[in-house]
Amino acid sequence: AQTTLLVLAINYVEEAEEALTEMSNGVSNALEEYSKKQVCQLSDLVKLTQSDLSKGDRTRVMVCITMDAHARDIVEKMIRSNVDTIESFMWQSQLKHKFRVPPAHARYQGRDPTLRGDGGERAEVAICDAILPYDYEYLGNGPRLVITPLTDRVYVTATQALNLKMGCAPAGPAGTGKTETTKDLANALAKLIYVINCSPEMDYKGLGNIFKGVASSGAW
Repeated sequence: AQTTLLVLAINYVEEAEEALTEMSNGVSNALEEYSKKQVCQLSDLVKLTQSDLSKGDRTRVMVCITMDAHARDIVEKMIRSNVDTIESFMWQSQLKHKFRVPPAHARYQGRDPTLRGDGGERAEVAICDAILPYDYEYLGNGPRLVITPLTDRVYVTATQALNLKMGCAPAGPAGTGKTETTKDLANALAKLIYVINCSPEMDYKGLGNIFKGVASSGAW
């Protein structure tokens, strides 16, 4: 499931950027044609859910529909806003999975040399100024959040903080999705995430045990 989602995300970015490049070269309807292709692919996935699928396969297809529906919405939004270049902020602010040789300004250049293509390509996630490696943490076959415009804005803020090696503190009322959004970003980056509820009873010993566990597992 994780490999499928990664390839799906990389393929979407390649096709969308190809359409935007064609528009820059004068093909005015390239993005509209790609949007029609997305709708057809989404319809095929919806039809697939009506067939006899195993529980695992159904979860995979549902996550693919969630991701593809967001991709379709982004492309339709770019069409409405007359976006015609890859450099547009509307496109740059999206979480984009890519398989390529890391650019010179990318962080963590030496990460995972054994998990690269023959030409030194790696899976990475680009968003605005941040280019972060895909960390290959095993995620299993779990569900993913529906991505809203607010989710996209949180992703931009959190990834820029990560890129600058800083922290990020989402604030808001209880139950609005701060933790779930952070967890979903970790899933998109294939990073390990630990959720710790800081109760008044927590002391230095409890915190020390958490740090020891994280460090001994090799996660930090």
